Amino acid sequence: MSEPFVQLMRTYCIDYTNSHDLSVCDAIMDPDYVVYITGMSLGRDSAYKPSVAQVFERFPNLGLAVHEFVTNGDRLAMRFSEHAADTSGCLACWPGIGLYDWNGSQLTTCRVEQDFWSQQRQLDSGVPDALEPPHLDPWTTTTASPSQRAAEQVAREWLVAGDLSRARTGRIDDSAPADYAPVVKATATAIHDLFSAGDRVAFHASLAGTYCGGLSADVAGSEGHAARIDVAGILRITGGEVDDARLVTDRFGTWLRLLSGDGAT
Repeated sequence: MSEPFVQLMRTYCIDYTNSHDLSVCDAIMDPDYVVYITGMSLGRDSAYKPSVAQVFERFPNLGLAVHEFVTNGDRLAMRFSEHAADTSGCLACWPGIGLYDWNGSQLTTCRVEQDFWSQQRQLDSGVPDALEPPHLDPWTTTTASPSQRAAEQVAREWLVAGDLSRARTGRIDDSAPADYAPVVKATATAIHDLFSAGDRVAFHASLAGTYCGGLSADVAGSEGHAARIDVAGILRITGGEVDDARLVTDRFGTWLRLLSGDGAT
């Protein structure tokens, strides 16, 4: 018997997202469902569904590939990629990580980040990234693992330290941890959501500090200015340390805030 939360997400991924059927949202999402993404709060009917309709219009054959689920039965995190050609025919794929809450039958909240910065890079260059292979069957092989307070504490301390590259293996946006070049030098961390399932810890957080470069030329001169970057991730804790980190940061949102002159909000 597969996990009930996973079966709800199967409907979310297959019947809603990959079928581009927004009518499914009313069945699987509470009327007060809110999505937190790129610094925004999107209510189900007022903002979320209209935003998704625009995405489907921009990417008429958009698909979602699931790489893994992490769940303790009450909470679930999904690591995924979206992939498609836009209306001009340019191909792209980009990673995302979402943390979901539910009431036992419908989703109630989602905190998610997608790597829209690399999406735009691919569309501008005309050179798509390689799509990570999907999980062969997350629907029947995902099992819930109990929460582990000790793993959560390790993850909190790792986040507060502010160095996202401190992991032996993993992926941060489009880089390995050893090759990751942060765009924000973090001095403070706000953890918005965090839960564990066995040795895995999923989180959504904001790192605030100063911009240290690495984005586009139109924000050149902003180095040293106050800046914030949001990040969603799944960590594996081994021997009291973060062994593997799968992270997606919102470089696009950081760039937008710097461009508007309000980088830290």
